[in-house]
Amino acid sequence: MSDARFLLPLRRWANGLPPIWVDAGLAALIWVVQLWPFLSRDNPAGGPWHWWGYVVVTLAALPLVWRRRAPAAVLMATLAATACYDLVDEVAAQPIWYGGLVAFYTVAVSCTRWVRVTLAVFTLGGGLLLVGSWDTAMRGVVVFVAAYAVGRATAASRAHAAALEERAAQLARERQVAAERAAERERARIARDMHDILAHAVSLMVVQAEAGPVAVAANPARAVAAFDAIASAGRDAMGQLRRLLDVLKEEEGPRAPQPTIAGLPALAEQVRAAGIDVAHTVTGEPGRLSPDAEVAAYRIAQEALTNIVKHAGATRAGLTLTWQDDALMIDVTDDGRGRGAALPSGGNGLIGIRERAAACGGSADAGPMPGGGFRVRVRLPLQDAREAA
Repeated sequence: MSDARFLLPLRRWANGLPPIWVDAGLAALIWVVQLWPFLSRDNPAGGPWHWWGYVVVTLAALPLVWRRRAPAAVLMATLAATACYDLVDEVAAQPIWYGGLVAFYTVAVSCTRWVRVTLAVFTLGGGLLLVGSWDTAMRGVVVFVAAYAVGRATAASRAHAAALEERAAQLARERQVAAERAAERERARIARDMHDILAHAVSLMVVQAEAGPVAVAANPARAVAAFDAIASAGRDAMGQLRRLLDVLKEEEGPRAPQPTIAGLPALAEQVRAAGIDVAHTVTGEPGRLSPDAEVAAYRIAQEALTNIVKHAGATRAGLTLTWQDDALMIDVTDDGRGRGAALPSGGNGLIGIRERAAACGGSADAGPMPGGGFRVRVRLPLQDAREAA
C-alpha cells in the first residue's frame, strides 16, 4: 500500500511530461542497461571490448525516442541493429535485448491488426532463424510473446478507459441538456405565473378605475369601495410577485407557499368587487391533489376569471369545483358575449390553461355554451390516480 502511494505521484508527474521526453528517458535507460555488460565484465581475450558492440547497443536503443510516432519503423530499426551485433566476436554477451522488447510492445499497443501480425511473424520467425541455440530461441520467443501480450492488454485497458471517459462525457452532456430543459420549463412556469398575477390584478384595477369616476358623483360609497378594491388587488399582486421573485434569488430563504384551491373563495370575492357576480360552489367529497395540481387549479381559475373580466362583458360568472372519485372538475362559466370575447388575440390565456392542466396530467376544454356565454372546463387527476397511472 505504501509503495502504491509512493508511485502514484511519480506516475502523475511522468504523465504530465511531453511523450518524447519520456521516450528519450526510456531510450537512455535501455542504452545504459545494454551497456552494462561492457562495464561489468572483462574481455576474456584481454584488452577492451570491440567498438562495434558499443555502436550496435546505441543503434538498438536510440530509435526508441520515436517509438510512438513510427512504432513499426522503430521495431525494424531496432531488430536490424540487434541482428548485426554478432558480426564481431569481441563483444559482451547480451542476455536480453530490451530495446526490441519495448519496440515490440509498442507495436502491439499502437498498430493495426494486420501490421501487428505481420511484424510478429517477421520478428519471431527471424529470431528463430538467427539464434545460435534452441534454448536461446525459446527464451526469445517467450519474452517477445509476453511483451506482445502485455501490449495488447494495455491497448484493451486504454480502449476501455477511453470508452468510460466518452460515456462520462455523454452523461455530462445529457445532464446539462436536462438541466437546460428544466430551466426552460421553470422559466415558462414563472412567466405563466407572472402573466396570471399581473393580468388578473391589472384587469380588476382597470375595471374599478373606470367605474370610480362615474360613481364619485352618483354613489360615493361605491367609489370608495372601488378604490379599496384597486388597493387590495394591487397589494395582492405585489405580494404574489414578491413570493415569485424570491424563487429566483440565489440564496435560500423562507418562502411563502403558492396559492392553492383554498384561495379560490378570496379570488371570487376579488372578482365580485369588480362588479361581476361570481357564484362559487363546491360539490362532492374533496380528494387529495398533488402540490403542483393545487397551484394549477388556482392559476387556471384565476386566468379564466381574468378573461371574463377583460373580454367577456359579463355580469355573472360561475366557479364550480366538482370532486369525483379520481379527478377534480373545474368549470368557469359566464353570461358574456361568448367565444369572440373570451378569446383575445392569440388566445394565450386558454393556451396557458391547457398547458397547466397537461403538466399535471389533466386536460382542458373551452367553448361557447348553447344558451349563450362561455365555459372553461378543466379536469385535474387526483394524487392517487396520478400515482396509479
